[in-house]
Amino acid sequence: MVTRAQQIGVVIGLAIVTALTILRASDPQLLRLARDLTFDQYQRLVPRTFENQPVRVIDIDEASLREFGQWPWPRNRIAALVDKLSDMGASAIAFDVLFAEPDRLSPRNVVRDVTGIDPSLLGKLPDNDEIFSQSLSGRPVVLGFGLSNEGNYLPPVKAGFAYTGETPFGAPPALKAATPLQPRFEANAAGLGHISLNPGASSAVVRAVPLFLSDGKQLYPNLALEALRVAQGASTYILDAAADKPNTLTRVKIGDFVVPVTAAGELWLYVSPDTAERYISASKVLGAGDASAEIKSAIEGSIVFVGTSASGLQDVRTTPLGENVPGVSIHAQIVEQILSGRFLSRPDWADGLEILSIAVLGSLLVILTTFVNPAVALACGLLITFFALVASWIAFLYGGLLFDPLAPIVAGSITHFAATAFRFLVTDRERRDVRRAFGHYLSPSLLYRIEHTRNALRLGGDERELTVMFVDVRNFTQISEEMTPSAVVAFLNTLLDALSHHVIANDGTLDKFIGDSIMAFWNAPVDVSDHAGKAVRAALGMRETLARLNSTDAFGFGDERKVGIGIGIHTGLACVGNMGAETRFNYSAVGDAVNIAARIESACKDVNFDILVSEPTASLLPDCALLEAGALTLKGKSIRTQLFAVVGDASLARSAEFVELYAMHRRLISALRARSTNNRKLVSAAKLKAQVAATGLLQGFYSQISRRAGHFVDEPEDKAADI
Repeated sequence: MVTRAQQIGVVIGLAIVTALTILRASDPQLLRLARDLTFDQYQRLVPRTFENQPVRVIDIDEASLREFGQWPWPRNRIAALVDKLSDMGASAIAFDVLFAEPDRLSPRNVVRDVTGIDPSLLGKLPDNDEIFSQSLSGRPVVLGFGLSNEGNYLPPVKAGFAYTGETPFGAPPALKAATPLQPRFEANAAGLGHISLNPGASSAVVRAVPLFLSDGKQLYPNLALEALRVAQGASTYILDAAADKPNTLTRVKIGDFVVPVTAAGELWLYVSPDTAERYISASKVLGAGDASAEIKSAIEGSIVFVGTSASGLQDVRTTPLGENVPGVSIHAQIVEQILSGRFLSRPDWADGLEILSIAVLGSLLVILTTFVNPAVALACGLLITFFALVASWIAFLYGGLLFDPLAPIVAGSITHFAATAFRFLVTDRERRDVRRAFGHYLSPSLLYRIEHTRNALRLGGDERELTVMFVDVRNFTQISEEMTPSAVVAFLNTLLDALSHHVIANDGTLDKFIGDSIMAFWNAPVDVSDHAGKAVRAALGMRETLARLNSTDAFGFGDERKVGIGIGIHTGLACVGNMGAETRFNYSAVGDAVNIAARIESACKDVNFDILVSEPTASLLPDCALLEAGALTLKGKSIRTQLFAVVGDASLARSAEFVELYAMHRRLISALRARSTNNRKLVSAAKLKAQVAATGLLQGFYSQISRRAGHFVDEPEDKAADI
């Protein structure tokens, strides 16, 4: 049955799951950063392997600056670089350099600023920009342009575009203005591409590069894409747009290569570690004489990117591998990645899947935590975490797919923590109260059943059949008179602890300790099968334990005294429940069945036997070794109560010795009822049989039985004569 606390717990848990689902759907910056860091870690574990692709970086490095002077170089030197690279057979030459202003180192510009120079001489001086422009003409050179916040200049587009579906002008990042290029450079360059790697990104790490920018009417390719197009001699980009989603790109075709992209036309970078094999120093290309055969071989047929790694030129970017690399190397890696066909992609439905997983798995954890067990829910949560990580990793490793395992894991952890905390603070409070109330009096199995029973601690009682046991120490008054109070306490603690263990072990409920006595009962607060049998087994265990304690002198009495006990057991109806006040109560049983059990325990002295049960209890023990002990008038009772002595368990009852003893006992009882003069012989024979069958337990019982002949006749005891 679902409790109100559990209902509230489910509502609160599902509210938390809903809030976490909405939070993930809104995708705040913190979640995006965590997701990006997860994908970065995947790349660090398995980076893209560097392959000897026909892509190289002509690096304006420190060695080049030492040899040819500080940057910027005069444009005639850049032109010489273009000439040499072209002569070596470069398939495309892309400059990750801005040529936005006239060359201030051009001789014509230098002389113009000198006063007193005849203006007619200016036309005779070389113009480095003109030299560079002529070098571009007819060569596969791609120039770069940057984004600008000023003006309204937009470069011309050298390539054509073909679209499938709607024109996706609204998909890529916006281009409001660009850094202007000189018209002669624009005209002679084979291609123009933007050099922005992560425009508008809040992180310095370059994870996805926009392959296009848009002014709303035209698309502008990036530098790497233009270099690849020019190298292939392709004239057109073919863009696939999603048919059901406006302004959404899916892939781009450049010549022979197809590139999957994000909805905004971005390429997820799958980078390889930075390596010197990717770079060729510009000084080795521009140096005096011919370049080495190795350099020529590396450049021939390759797409080369010209950029700088020199410190102080501030063109350093961070890759997902955590490396700081020149920006030009990222352009080179874009082409390497396209040529290798190693792509990463994050499907459009990935966000939906992750949001759904938070909702479904979170709800599952709430249900498990509330109704099953927090430990089971934790195990399921750990299992879900494991599978989420494994699935995400396998998707990355074998499919290049990027699925975020972190958001569902974090959301699940928060949900489990909140649901567990609520259960501990509210839902499990009643069970903790039960455990405090019954922990010392019940077996763990019974305690578990009570914890999962609704209203277990309500004030009041229920009438049900119980088997009640009373245990009392014989001659306790005499024992205590000869001992100090502390010694009496130690004696009782040793004895009662050892005896009460058998109640707990046999699914009984310890009601109370009354001085030197124990009260216990079976079949409450929850149903106990074979409650009478378990009560008798507990009593037999107490008999064995007491014998062991006496034999080992556990009480320190030596051979002078042996401790004895009497045990009375009765089965009948009693009222059992919490009794007392609302703020302080005890779980106990009251009623006639309890009184009868207490009187049977007292009758053990009259019968001179340690374990006696009533007839209702005996009727529930068909397999035990029982002997009729007579019908006694218990204190406070008007009619006699038939009692039976518990000699042993079922194994003793099946033994040949006990079978013979039982037959002898039946004849003795018949003789007592007939008031036969032959009963004395039968008593002696019974004693002998008992010695064999029960190791002397019945010697006192049979020594007393002749004086109790009236307990075995049908008439009242006061009218029966001793025989």
